[in-house]
Amino acid sequence: MKGIVFTEFLELVEARFSPAVTDRLIAGADLPSGGAYTAVGTYDHAELVQLVTRLSTATGIAVPDLLRAFGQHLFGRFVLGYPQLFESTSSVFGFLAGIEGYIHVEVRKLYPDAELPHFDCALAGPNRLTLTYQSTRPFAAFAEGLILGCIEHFGERIELHHEDLSSGQGTAARFSLIRQG
Repeated sequence: MKGIVFTEFLELVEARFSPAVTDRLIAGADLPSGGAYTAVGTYDHAELVQLVTRLSTATGIAVPDLLRAFGQHLFGRFVLGYPQLFESTSSVFGFLAGIEGYIHVEVRKLYPDAELPHFDCALAGPNRLTLTYQSTRPFAAFAEGLILGCIEHFGERIELHHEDLSSGQGTAARFSLIRQG
């Protein structure tokens, strides 16, 4: 997993909770990296799972809720850091429909060794979109947060439904989006 995900997660923890909480998370975890991340490095996703789990224990906030909040935050950071990815569309459906054919292609140009999840997108009329997430990593709630961040960014009224397809493992989910009026 790319280091930018780790650095942004730790920045979010520091901003929302405190630098002390961030330090305790890293100090108390048995991380192969030692908790020293660079944005361009590559790290085992299990380290993020460990950090999020420890944050959940420390705060009493459920892991899926933390992952969703982080996804929303990270989408906003991507908008600021990679504005060129958002220039070709002006809608949630347009952006999400381009994940595999455009967004992931551009991400691979920046990070050739990135291991990305797979998204199948199906438009069912002008007001309905289904996005199916599949990954070897347990980050469906994180993907949901990214979708929520996308909805927030484009300012559309969209109802989002999440269906687990992995028996609680977080590795597959179907997201149904319905544009409201």
